[in-house]
Amino acid sequence: MESKGAALRRLHEEPGAFIIPNPWDAGTARILAAMGFRALATTSAGMAFSLGVAEGSVSREDTLSHCRTIAGATPLPVSADLEKGFGDSPESVAETIQAAAGIGLAGCSLEDHTGRRDDPIYEFALAVERIEAAAQARRALPDDFVLTARCENFLWGRPDLDDTIRRLQAFEKAGADVLYAPGLHDLGMIRTVCGALTKPVNIVMGMPGATFGVAELADAGVKRISVGSALARLAFGGFVHAAREMKFEGTFRFSENAMGFSELEGFFTGSTKA
Repeated sequence: MESKGAALRRLHEEPGAFIIPNPWDAGTARILAAMGFRALATTSAGMAFSLGVAEGSVSREDTLSHCRTIAGATPLPVSADLEKGFGDSPESVAETIQAAAGIGLAGCSLEDHTGRRDDPIYEFALAVERIEAAAQARRALPDDFVLTARCENFLWGRPDLDDTIRRLQAFEKAGADVLYAPGLHDLGMIRTVCGALTKPVNIVMGMPGATFGVAELADAGVKRISVGSALARLAFGGFVHAAREMKFEGTFRFSENAMGFSELEGFFTGSTKA
């Protein structure tokens, strides 16, 4: 039987681009699976919000527990957003790869964001060493595992396209399977990044700024499209809007837009597919 890692890798080898949506709990994972999506990705921000804390403050233990729950919720392969890999050193990211594979994940993403606002991006050499260590750990696993390397420049006040491409090219050479630079909102930039790399590129949609359709992104060279925390923010936004209506207007009109009980439950019983 094909491993989940192999199934995830195969999606990157098919023609065109595919969407890998981001659930934030078992229920949303099962809904997306019932709708026919073929792979899922966790969201560190959505996870944090569901736990009632700020992004970046969830412990290693809680993060892995959360990812284990989502990976076990459906038969689909799951790639986890593991932020910087629970440590700064190459050794820490290697341990992260082993731990991620051990809980049933098909892949994960590791970023070059340090977690420190005063010095947000790892120095180039260390950033590359971290991906090299992760790739070496991935090759030692018994089953396939898809390693995504992220350059966080555009999210942390460093909108330097040349440096972003330099880092992604170095991550590619270091052994990453997929390259990812969140925060690119210009289709020309996206096309330039894709053209500078030979391995699949992930682009995130749903962040503030321009959004593009699957066909446009595929034409630009994108292979995988995620939505990060957008679905979680949409759901939480609807919740807050409804709570504000109750609190400040004393009305309940929000319920007119709520999904029907039987339709929602149908996603978990198999009677609702899309």
